[in-house]
Amino acid sequence: MGVADLADYPWDAVAPYAERARRHPDGIVDLSIGSPVDPTPAVVAAALADATDAHAYPQTAGTPALREAIAEWYHRRRGVPGLSAENVLPTVGSKELVALLPLLLGLGPGDAVVHPRAAYPTYEVGARLVGAEAVASDDPDQWPSHARLIWINSPGNPDGRVLSTDELRDAVTRAREIGAVLASDECYAELGWDAPWDAQPVPSVLDPRVVGDDLAGVLSVYSLSKQSNLAGYRAAFLAGDPTLVERLLTGRKHLGLMPPAPVQRAMTVALGDDQHVAAQRALYARRRAVLKPAIEAAGFTIDRSEGGLYLWATEGRDAWESVGRLAELGILVGPGHFYGTHYPDHVRFSLTATDERIAAAAARLAG
Repeated sequence: MGVADLADYPWDAVAPYAERARRHPDGIVDLSIGSPVDPTPAVVAAALADATDAHAYPQTAGTPALREAIAEWYHRRRGVPGLSAENVLPTVGSKELVALLPLLLGLGPGDAVVHPRAAYPTYEVGARLVGAEAVASDDPDQWPSHARLIWINSPGNPDGRVLSTDELRDAVTRAREIGAVLASDECYAELGWDAPWDAQPVPSVLDPRVVGDDLAGVLSVYSLSKQSNLAGYRAAFLAGDPTLVERLLTGRKHLGLMPPAPVQRAMTVALGDDQHVAAQRALYARRRAVLKPAIEAAGFTIDRSEGGLYLWATEGRDAWESVGRLAELGILVGPGHFYGTHYPDHVRFSLTATDERIAAAAARLAG
């Protein structure tokens, strides 16, 4: 299996529905893809601009200031103390890491990559690129013994599921039993809404309540695309087991996977500024408070959706039928078929639209 053997990009199938939605007299409300619509915070944009004299190659490992900022952020925002430069590594966005981690870890035929049942498709793509088996499972007891990489995702995309410290601990225990690396995709962690888990903030797999003082075999992955509106910057990082971090750093050096120097400076500033994150969270909370009851009043049941940027909903029919019905209202959503085979009657509503467009969607759903 190689890149040439991958299936067509799934979002291409939404194009006819997008065209139908655009014909609405008041225009389309695009709630399909979670791409930020709000501006990059001024303090971050200024840092990027100030660092544009980037004549030398950037550091794959990240500048000392960036690595310190990542470690300090985990302590301050995620309740993970004691990380150092050896525990962290910046990446060129998080999607490339998700796709390339099986390759960087040396996986291949005969190995398995486990990912959630409702899953961002790139987990499976990464497995297929190296000829490994992709296994969809949320139950650690069912994770196969030949798994060498296990992805968990909390808060989840698309379903907004948040894992408690007990659930995270069970995942770590099982991964270690079978000798697998456990990678936790935590890109929406600043966006926890309904809290059935232990307490705010959304717990990290690196939380001492989960791993104690032993990070062996465990990685946390995070992105600034959501909390800081930096999707266009490609700004993300990982943290965890220093032996794994060093191994990944070596591979990334060979592949030239280095975040540009201005982006590294912008990341450093973004990680040190909590004010813009609180403001963005408040925006999404307001949009969610408008959209969620409107979706429910229109006949949908919202499942999970305890955190993150999405509302995971079903009206008990095939997702494509729901996509078509909503397109007639000028609303575009993502079908559950894109996120595995287990939720064919769900659709994903994104909160990444302006206040005006969210209000328009709510009004249309109300009829």
